[in-house]
Amino acid sequence: MSYLYYPGCSLTGTAREYDMSTRAVMDAMGVPLTELEEWTCCGASAAEACSDLLSLALPAINLAIAEGLDAQQDIMIPCSACYLNLKKAAETMRQDPFTRDRVNTVLAENDLTVKGTAKVRHLLDVLATDLGADAIRERASVDLSHLTIAPYYGCQCLRPYPVFDDPEEPRSMEPLIQATGAQIHPWQMGAKCCGASHMNTKMAVALELVHAILQAARGADAIVTVCPMCQMNLEAYQDKIARRYGHASDVTILYLPQLIGMALGLSDDALGLPLNLALSDHFRNKCKSAVNA
Repeated sequence: MSYLYYPGCSLTGTAREYDMSTRAVMDAMGVPLTELEEWTCCGASAAEACSDLLSLALPAINLAIAEGLDAQQDIMIPCSACYLNLKKAAETMRQDPFTRDRVNTVLAENDLTVKGTAKVRHLLDVLATDLGADAIRERASVDLSHLTIAPYYGCQCLRPYPVFDDPEEPRSMEPLIQATGAQIHPWQMGAKCCGASHMNTKMAVALELVHAILQAARGADAIVTVCPMCQMNLEAYQDKIARRYGHASDVTILYLPQLIGMALGLSDDALGLPLNLALSDHFRNKCKSAVNA
């Protein structure tokens, strides 16, 4: 079991802890990752507003690189926005020969050709479907039964491609969290939108959405997510939300591989935990108490 690896731009910048923890967990699980050589931006959320062709050509560059490296290996992507863009491009290249020819005219400038054979996978899909909860449970060395976790999926890893879970009632994270020993926080917000890039364009709307998610997580020790944009919205605006709504919003936000890595006994530095913006004193103290018990 091995994968081609596309980190994407966020994981080399604001979400470095997601990249670090993903690599660390996969290494601890004995799963080799081969990073795509000279990968480039997938277009994020901006390319489609400029040009439909550009929004397909940018991710198709990475698909072509992957097909040239190993046509048999799946491409694993942690970032939900990157996954969505590469998944859309892969499906279009496979199903629409006319558009594939147009894209290949663009790619020819870099001596690349996309065939439409690459298979794009989200990290959560790989963890839930290929590795599975039992493999994590077998390797876990730290008991996290003192923690209650709220699984947050966001929109883009399951919409509009419900490949490995139900986008309305997702459950794929729950067995993985339970494999660490942690309990599942009962809530109905796992598939609700955090506002995404509206935090930059319509902040009041996004703050209301994030506020509802944070309020629903009251009683949980942490929210765990698999999307850098969700992570940023949930952790970076807690002070602003506290001022706006008149009550504290001190909620720990983790990436899923960070939680799994904690159960595997990996160090805070290896998991990038010092880079997280929202690690509450309550969460830190609870983890320390459990380790010292």
